[in-house]
Amino acid sequence: MSDSYRFRENFAMKALIVDDEADMRLILQTVMRARGYEVNVCVSAEDAWEMYQKEYFPLVILDWLLPGIDGLQLCQKMRTLPHGDLSVILMVTGKKRPEDLQQVLQAGADDYLAKPVDLQMMNVRLSIAEQQVKNLLKRKMAEEERQKTYEDMLSILNQLRIGTAMTDEEGRVTFLSQAAESLLGRQKEEAVGKPWKLLFKLQEEEDKKFQQMFDLPSKNGEKLPINIEKERGQKYWIEVEVREDPRSTKRKILHFYDVTEIADLRRLLDEKSQFESLVGKSDPMKVLYQKIQDVASVDATVLVEGETGTGKELVARAIHSVSHRKAKPFIAVNCAGLTESLLASQLFGHKKGAFTGAVQDQQGLFEAANGGTLFLDEIGDIPMLVQTHLLRVLQEKEIVRLGESKPRKIDVRVVAATHRNLAEEVEKGTFRQDLLYRIRVARINIPSLRERKEDIPLLVGSFLSQSRASIGKKVHEFSNDALRLLMAHNWPGNVRELKNTIERAIILSDTNLIDKANIIGGEDKPYTSELEKI
Repeated sequence: MSDSYRFRENFAMKALIVDDEADMRLILQTVMRARGYEVNVCVSAEDAWEMYQKEYFPLVILDWLLPGIDGLQLCQKMRTLPHGDLSVILMVTGKKRPEDLQQVLQAGADDYLAKPVDLQMMNVRLSIAEQQVKNLLKRKMAEEERQKTYEDMLSILNQLRIGTAMTDEEGRVTFLSQAAESLLGRQKEEAVGKPWKLLFKLQEEEDKKFQQMFDLPSKNGEKLPINIEKERGQKYWIEVEVREDPRSTKRKILHFYDVTEIADLRRLLDEKSQFESLVGKSDPMKVLYQKIQDVASVDATVLVEGETGTGKELVARAIHSVSHRKAKPFIAVNCAGLTESLLASQLFGHKKGAFTGAVQDQQGLFEAANGGTLFLDEIGDIPMLVQTHLLRVLQEKEIVRLGESKPRKIDVRVVAATHRNLAEEVEKGTFRQDLLYRIRVARINIPSLRERKEDIPLLVGSFLSQSRASIGKKVHEFSNDALRLLMAHNWPGNVRELKNTIERAIILSDTNLIDKANIIGGEDKPYTSELEKI
């Protein structure tokens, strides 16, 4: 019987009876058929063995004393077959000594029927056996489903442009996708069974960081850049992400992203064309880079203003990254849409029992960001009561958890952001004037994309490289018509809208070139009016 034989619930009503006594066979057959079984009968172990090798029987009833091979020996042979563990075997015997019953169990039988057979007891034993059969088949079908899912996953991983490797509990490679073979310059045959470190050569510092990623629980989005040198001196950059295998936390899944083009692009750009994660070399962006450096050198509260989609969080992260706080936490929270109590609890923390659902003491984000930077996005949406608490925090450098009275000292730099005109909100009475003065000690305004359209080709190149790797398409460039269309659009959604447009165009493209049809494609066609103007 093939290992890939698919067992199903309806096979549970087939039984094999092996007994050389005609009267006993008749009793067993009668009882089994009355219970709805399809019954096969053999008078010798040799005949039963030949039949069992070809066909699966969920329930087998064996007489111990048979001519030739006895029931114990037949039971042992049955258990050696791939489907042998999926049968429930009952041994029929007149031997009742404890040592005899121990022999029955050691041979691999699941239960026994004592002679002379008591029909009531026999039906009880058969009911138990039937439940065992159902449990065995359910486990088998679940295993087959898991195996199919695993095989489907491997098939999908092989089709992705992202390289993938999998390891066992000992850190040995068990799978290497075709994309990973290409990226790493390693054949699957030479990698499987070897320690994962042999996949690439690591510098000492890289090795330490990689080992930490491998040993500690996975963190979303954490990637380690590694410089790889192939044969003939070809060098390129990959980013490695380590994930835990859902089947076991000790097994790992490694993803490899080719970021060579992004690295090359960064080297080719003028040193002022990129600052941290911000891209652009227009005059407005040069002014922005200088402002970021200026405010980062002092510890004042900063208000970042700009339209939706301009990258306010990226600016906040840049301020943190070039400040003396860069080694400490950067925590971002979007204040929009949160209720007063939830936002207060999130920012300042709470004591157990402070409100319904507060089942334990909870540290707030101000405490979590201690020593670092807390980014309050959409600060204009904060409720008035929370504004009052926030003002005290900024003035006194201390917080009080909900439900407590004792203040806790903190050392946190606050960077706030909004797309609203807070001066107008003060006039409306929805934002405290004293809080506005406190958060606007330093002020940065991010230019809209329409104010720096000369940066669009740089942004397109950056987004194209990022999206190509994640989407898995070999799209290398934009046509002149497509770029002309992008330059003509007014971009009310700014950089975020541009990034989404690039991702959609890559998805719609069926060649390695993005044309204007890919830009205006889709159901909504947001750029049709702009196209008509060109």
